[in-house]
Amino acid sequence: MSLAVMRPDGLHVEAVALADIAARFGTPCYVYSRAALTQAYTAYRDALQAHDLAGRSLICYAVKANSNLAILNLFARLGAGFDIVSGGELARVLAAGGAADKIVFSGVGKSRTEMRAALEAGIHCFNVESASELGQLNEVAGSLGCRAPVSLRVNPDVDAKTHPYISTGLKTAKFGVAFGDAFDLYRRAASLPHIAVKGIDCHIGSQLLDPAPAAEAADKVLALVDRLSAAGIALEHIDLGGGMGIQYHAAEPAPAASDYLAPMLARLAKRRENLVFEPGRSLVGNAGLLLTRVEVLKPGEEKHFAVVDAAMNDLMRPALYDAWHDILRVGADATASAQTRSYEIVGPVCESGDFLGHDRALALNEGDLLAILSAGAYGMAMASNYNSRPRAAEVMIDGNSMHLIRRREAVAELFALESMLPGENPSP
Repeated sequence: MSLAVMRPDGLHVEAVALADIAARFGTPCYVYSRAALTQAYTAYRDALQAHDLAGRSLICYAVKANSNLAILNLFARLGAGFDIVSGGELARVLAAGGAADKIVFSGVGKSRTEMRAALEAGIHCFNVESASELGQLNEVAGSLGCRAPVSLRVNPDVDAKTHPYISTGLKTAKFGVAFGDAFDLYRRAASLPHIAVKGIDCHIGSQLLDPAPAAEAADKVLALVDRLSAAGIALEHIDLGGGMGIQYHAAEPAPAASDYLAPMLARLAKRRENLVFEPGRSLVGNAGLLLTRVEVLKPGEEKHFAVVDAAMNDLMRPALYDAWHDILRVGADATASAQTRSYEIVGPVCESGDFLGHDRALALNEGDLLAILSAGAYGMAMASNYNSRPRAAEVMIDGNSMHLIRRREAVAELFALESMLPGENPSP
């Protein structure tokens, strides 16, 4: 939550004024901090080192949280692996310099084309989520004359105590193999000629603030690992997923990586298996913000609206999850004409659900800049072109330097892949 720091001339990220970013690159604009991204990654690495586990652990960044090439490249330079869920994410990681043998491939609906591409690239492991997928992967690997390295993603039926849309570990979820079916499916996997059983995977959800559910899931997974070992199926690694939450609201702190991981790492410290973790939101969420400008102030009888140039197509989380993001004025002081009011912060998209924040006490004038905090995860990654709106620019701050890491789309690019029907156009 400390990404944006107020100085006499307004909010800054690292040594750069947000007003300067808006002047140079326009709004809406996503802004990231290289220092914050690095700090978030090293917090995981340090937590593992404190338990003497860093040497046999792989931190695989969950690409779906934010897939910008510059961010992927930064994590690759830091030594990270990657957790992917599509062939497109595989291509992105490789283009960003990620090592194929540090990639784990998750997801419930991998196509045969995606399986083939991942096998040809030489990825670390597939996290298999169904018996059908296991059979298909065996066939694809056989057609290539190789063996596919697999873990089964086991669903431990543990309540993650998070938003139902991002809770993935209950028996009602589409994800993973039912815990009661996992042992028999492992025995089947071990018998298949083109499958190499390597590990076990578990991921119970996202935005987890209490470590207890993850520790409970780890206990169930470890019991299954020991049962498999007794049956002659020895696993090389244990993957406990990701999901650690971040601070979205100033009044609701999130745990440090060392505190969140401690219960799990205590259980794993004396085991022989290698470890894999798949953090996403906790590496990028608080390292980014969305910069936007107030276009219109619209007072009303019951609500006052601040219409900004960012919208639900730029940041979907509030509309999708009713999610909270702290919102700050970028300027150091409001002008004398501004009165503090409770505003609905809304965008120009033609949907009643197009909002970025409810009931925010702010002193605003038209033209003011706002910073929507904690937007580094599931912000640009979920952005769309709804209402034919170009997606925002993305900028990385590194000390006193700003680097454009994705330019703003041009309107003509939005329909460049489309074609009209043949024939003459009607007369005007």
